[in-house]
Amino acid sequence: MDVYVGRNRSHWCLHRDLLCYHTPYFQEQSLGEGKQENGKIELLEEDPQAFELLVKWLYQGRIDDVSDMPLERKWDYADACQKLYVLCDKIDMPQLKNTAIDQFRKGCYEAGLVPGPEEIKPIYDTTPPTSPMRKLVSQIAARQIMDPESDSDASTYRMCFEASADFAIDVVNAIRQGSGPKLFHDPTEGNGCCYHEHGTSQLCKVG
Repeated sequence: MDVYVGRNRSHWCLHRDLLCYHTPYFQEQSLGEGKQENGKIELLEEDPQAFELLVKWLYQGRIDDVSDMPLERKWDYADACQKLYVLCDKIDMPQLKNTAIDQFRKGCYEAGLVPGPEEIKPIYDTTPPTSPMRKLVSQIAARQIMDPESDSDASTYRMCFEASADFAIDVVNAIRQGSGPKLFHDPTEGNGCCYHEHGTSQLCKVG
């Protein structure tokens, strides 16, 4: 079976029976209306590097462990595993999805890096609301926002907030869960000067 992946149409010629054994997606695509049994499959929105990891897993039963890689390769591999997760979610390969998210988490930890809004937005664009990957990246974003040593704040993730109400809800819930039982000061109590419109050096004359 000929499979074309990505905008540049990277080409793989793979055993049809092997593909169909692991997921019905390929059988449904190749035998769909107007398609021949040995026809081609196009995954032009997917990442070729992620698909290469899928092929490795299909033929070898495993993908590489990020822990065995030098530091300078860890983040790139973690990013590829994130895209592999999205691909596996699309074609219904839960076992490899679990492997991909494990390698992604480990790669982020060992590289000391986390996904930014450019990596997070495609996850919310393509996965269902119950996706464990959504849960993971929203918790990462929440931790970055709350970390006093981080350069990130809520505005860092503006594109994600604007694109997905689900992301906003998930981040707020993650912050609430992560902050414990401590309650914010009641904003309706006490001096209200901080809500007035005047210079910080001006004497507040209200009240």
